[in-house]
Order: sequence, then structure tokens, then C-alpha cells
Amino acid sequence: MQWKLFATLAETAGSEVTVPADGETTLREALDALLAAEPALEDQILAESGELREHIRLLHEGEDPFAAGAGWETRVAPDDELAVFPPVSGG
Repeated sequence: MQWKLFATLAETAGSEVTVPADGETTLREALDALLAAEPALEDQILAESGELREHIRLLHEGEDPFAAGAGWETRVAPDDELAVFPPVSGG
């Protein structure tokens, strides 16, 4: 499964990270696979509670799964597009 990372996350692990996928998983399982492959991302993406940091945006197939889907229980196929965005500023 392919994750696209942006800004500081891409600086840490590269702009794309491929993790093993043996069929459909939950979004949380997909994120856990990403963090297992790139442990340096964990503190940037997750709060101490294990939930997404308030400023992180995670997309599944271009949609916010927490607003438009089943949150962590959103089903993810191996070829689905996943992306993580930290806050971006500039002007």
C-alpha cells in the first residue's frame, strides 16, 4: 500500500512510502503499518493518546475518513490512495 507524505513528513521519510498489504485492512491498521515501516513519523503524526495530532490531516482516496467515512474503521484496499499532511504555512 502506498502512502503519500507532504512537507515535514516527507522530509523525514520521503514523499512516498510503500508498506506491505495482504488485502483489505482498516485505516488504523494501514497507519500502523506506515509507522512500523517509518518509526520516526510516529511522534509527528500521533499524540501521546495514540490519536492523530490535532493539526495532522489524513486522506483516504482524497476524502477525510473522519468526516466522510468510518474513521479508523474505514476499509482500505491495497491500491487505495492514502496521504498525510502536516500543517502547511507560507504566503
